[in-house]
Amino acid sequence: MFGKVRGLMVALSALCGAPQSGLAADYYAGKTIEMLVGADVGGGYDIYARLVARHMSRFIPGAPLIVARNMPGAGSAIAGAQLFSKSAKDGTVIGALMPGAIMGRILDEKASNLFDPTKFIYIGTADSGTRVCITMANAQTKTYEDALRQRTIMGASQAGGATRDYEALHNHATGTKFEIVSGYKGTTDLTLAMERGEAAGLCGFDYSSLKSQKPDWLRDKAINILVQDALEPEPELTAMGVPTIWPYIKNDLDKAAVELVLSQQLFGRSYVLPPGAAPDAVAILRKAFAATVADAEFLADAAKARVSIAASSGERLQEVVTRVHAAPKEVVMRARQIIEP
Repeated sequence: MFGKVRGLMVALSALCGAPQSGLAADYYAGKTIEMLVGADVGGGYDIYARLVARHMSRFIPGAPLIVARNMPGAGSAIAGAQLFSKSAKDGTVIGALMPGAIMGRILDEKASNLFDPTKFIYIGTADSGTRVCITMANAQTKTYEDALRQRTIMGASQAGGATRDYEALHNHATGTKFEIVSGYKGTTDLTLAMERGEAAGLCGFDYSSLKSQKPDWLRDKAINILVQDALEPEPELTAMGVPTIWPYIKNDLDKAAVELVLSQQLFGRSYVLPPGAAPDAVAILRKAFAATVADAEFLADAAKARVSIAASSGERLQEVVTRVHAAPKEVVMRARQIIEP
């Protein structure tokens, strides 16, 4: 319905060489850029944002300092609202938002008045990832088939967070028996809860975040990976024998609704500017981002941090966000239903 993930990748190297006619080389000279991170410190979104911030300054004329500031809450909706209504439009504030903030207007009626994601100006995304459901190795639920047969206590964040939404999605679309315990701040707290035995597992965890935050879990085989959620299978997970969600979905409407929900992963690590951002700033930052995600030093740093880079341009994201926000009403209504606990 929404096409292939890999079809969304663009020729970033071509973008890096695009001319910036008419742009002042000193536009950012002496300025500081605030990276507004809509997630807690230490989580996957924070790790990516700070990685991008460390490197992107090198590709911006004037080499401005980029400072990350965390503003977690409501799946990045608080940061999104701040960026949309209150932040400067001169390119000195960039939002690092979770996919739920981009899709919230579709999937949550209550979020529709906070901001309009189609009006953000998209700089690019560093990753278009796969999400997984996991349990601890000592849990009774070790496979997805187990999850379909028996009750499993799963930790989750508050409403609007991927962990809560994806656990509900699996319950409604495939019939898993996840018992959702919500209220955790983010994946850092959730993984601690799993280690303490408060929860058997969680869903909606980006595979790239799992690798960067808990590499020992993978190395020591301390977890079971039950299923992968993505529009296309992740080759690494498929080689490990991890199934996709698609064979377990009950009907065509649910399949279309799940496709809509999972399309948010195309915005995996998105960086955006407020509506009406200065055109010069947009052009400079889009070019700098494209150069950053193609840079050997950045990619080496990403590899050390165990984070994957599957970047796409701001122009392409702008097209996709407009398209998914025009999804048929019946699909949108069912998508809203299946992510409610």
